[in-house]
Amino acid sequence: MKEHDIKKYWNNNAQAWTELSRQGYDLYRDHIGTPAFLNMLPPVTNMVGLDVGCGEGHNTQLVAERGAVITGIDISDTFIAHAKGRESKNKSLKFMVASACDIPFGADYFDFCVSTMVFMDFPDQEKALREIYRVLKPGGFFQFSIMHPFYDRIDSEWVYENGEIKGYLIKNYFQNPQGEIDEWMFSAVPPESKPKYNRFKIPRFNKRISEWINILVNTGFSIEEIAEPFPDSSTVKKYPKLKDATLMPYFLIIRVTK
Repeated sequence: MKEHDIKKYWNNNAQAWTELSRQGYDLYRDHIGTPAFLNMLPPVTNMVGLDVGCGEGHNTQLVAERGAVITGIDISDTFIAHAKGRESKNKSLKFMVASACDIPFGADYFDFCVSTMVFMDFPDQEKALREIYRVLKPGGFFQFSIMHPFYDRIDSEWVYENGEIKGYLIKNYFQNPQGEIDEWMFSAVPPESKPKYNRFKIPRFNKRISEWINILVNTGFSIEEIAEPFPDSSTVKKYPKLKDATLMPYFLIIRVTK
């Protein structure tokens, strides 16, 4: 699958994704993935950063609020059009349409790079990592999150007992989908609203945990920290839909340095 195909899929997803996530329906991002990502993020005050695959700019803005001057890039024109509305609210933010495989900045430019929940959607992850390595200053860090490699494997399924969720059965872990289309919608969207939106169609380019670690090391990065976040009991009590995330990791967060 070529990059222009990926761009088409994400331009088709971007309007609904932006509307629904800004209404608070991306519960797993807002109450598990993003809080854990920010908790693991080193201090970035007065640093210059890059958000690779920034989408509509939600997490980019949260990093900027920690004192960074940050640019968000995304392949989707529609996402960037929505993200640009955030620039007027925070002068430390800038957004542009650009590919992770051809970052329009010189070598050793950024103090840090981040990326949240997009690298499993890149067809050429190795090339994108080389580009991030190139634009990072020596000693700079790259922190990113992906869908956990245990999750979303072919034919895997949730296990129930008497109607109660008990676990997750992983199948075909060693098979890596390369461009297969995953169709879904935020589970928190009310039933009456779902007919208004098309389901997201997302190409997947999965890797196993060992493959992710190896390509990072082979690119030249040193691994600093890894996290597999899950919600605490108070979060699950407030958002019962998140109970499944206490049984199976949805996210993998990795920080590396150049």
